Amino acid sequence: MTQTIPTSKFLDGNSIDQLGYGVWQVKDDEAEIAVGKALKAGYRHIDTAKIYGNEAGVGRAVAASGIAREDLFITTKVWNADQGYEKTIAAAEASLERLGLDYVDLYLIHWLQPKRGTYVDTWKALIQLQKDGKAKSIGVCNFTVEALEELYTETGVRPVINQVETHPYFPQTQLRAYEAEHGILHESWSPLGQGGDLLKDPVLEAIATKHDASVAQVVIAWHLALGNVVIPKSVTDARIVENFESLNVTLDAEDIEAIATLDRGPEGRIAADPATADFE
Repeated sequence: MTQTIPTSKFLDGNSIDQLGYGVWQVKDDEAEIAVGKALKAGYRHIDTAKIYGNEAGVGRAVAASGIAREDLFITTKVWNADQGYEKTIAAAEASLERLGLDYVDLYLIHWLQPKRGTYVDTWKALIQLQKDGKAKSIGVCNFTVEALEELYTETGVRPVINQVETHPYFPQTQLRAYEAEHGILHESWSPLGQGGDLLKDPVLEAIATKHDASVAQVVIAWHLALGNVVIPKSVTDARIVENFESLNVTLDAEDIEAIATLDRGPEGRIAADPATADFE
């Protein structure tokens, strides 16, 4: 029997399901179908973004689900081209319209974009959106320790969460330690890596055999064991259910120690480095 989804508490007192469903690289019409399947499987936390181009599809799935709004947790994000105070306020309103919602549970800055120097003003806009009830909680994606510190220094408000690339080959150990010290939750995107290499790792395969689980389930269980919020994506029925059933996999200390040996340091990073990334 599937366990209850564990939750983590934000600095602002709100809570988030540790296991959610992500829709990156899912087309709008496919997102409507996939999110509907995810909700039927038991997910209540859905993660989208303006740049994904599927907020409307997510909104249609939510509307058709029959699930009470207060029982759902919807995240979206302000895209790089919309950074800046006024543009962010407008972008949030547009996202809400596409989603068909009065508020989102979590609104995030999608990338740091350090060369542009607009992230502090963007963060001030998110603070206002929270005050106005348009976002229950606010956070960031792809932020460095230095930028997280700057947001707090400039505004006195810390993000409740930082969503960044995290997987066994790139576990973000130092960043997670800083976040834990300051009460910021850590959320993992690309939690299963990319390209399938991670899912063929012999260390993970051995642990999967030990637990009569899939490698993907072991990796998701690892994220949960570390206290990460994790948002695996799949559009196939079986894998949507399989990922959700990771809640039934409990790793022991020996498993966690074995997975820790897979850390490749900076070489394990797959995507752009937030400290230097600059793109529209």
